Amino acid sequence: MSNLFGRLGFGHRDVALRPARTGDAEALARLHAAAFRVGWDSAEFERLIANRLTRTQVATDGPGGKMLGFILLSGVSPEIEILSIAVDRTARGRGIGLRLVETAFGMLAAEGFTTVFLEVEEGNAPAVKLYARTGFREIGRRQGYYRSETGTTVGAITMRRDIA
Repeated sequence: MSNLFGRLGFGHRDVALRPARTGDAEALARLHAAAFRVGWDSAEFERLIANRLTRTQVATDGPGGKMLGFILLSGVSPEIEILSIAVDRTARGRGIGLRLVETAFGMLAAEGFTTVFLEVEEGNAPAVKLYARTGFREIGRRQGYYRSETGTTVGAITMRRDIA
């Protein structure tokens, strides 16, 4: 029953969104490692945050609270790519991924970006559902792009969304 209350938002502070800071690299790495088979380390996140072509927004449990999710994008105007998006397992189902994507669209449009691309692993139904819900459409497939836990290859779905 407590999970139901959590999904309805009871017992949670409001989710706050803000740009990532260098000091977030460890938390970003932990969150990424928990969400993906091959996690990026904190040094990689430090490099990405410092890169002028990268945009990273984090979601926290209230201002200054625990990191609940992030979206990481990189590109040169007018095109940008979602490199990664992750939400803590304990915070899923609260609309955090949707807020991160929609907030990114507003930020990107204000900066002159017009097109967002991404690749998502075939079979990642929650991610595909999120992307379809936010207006992405499939534009292609890449066979054998990812490697599964068993070592077999898995295809990627390439998607696109125009934001302007």
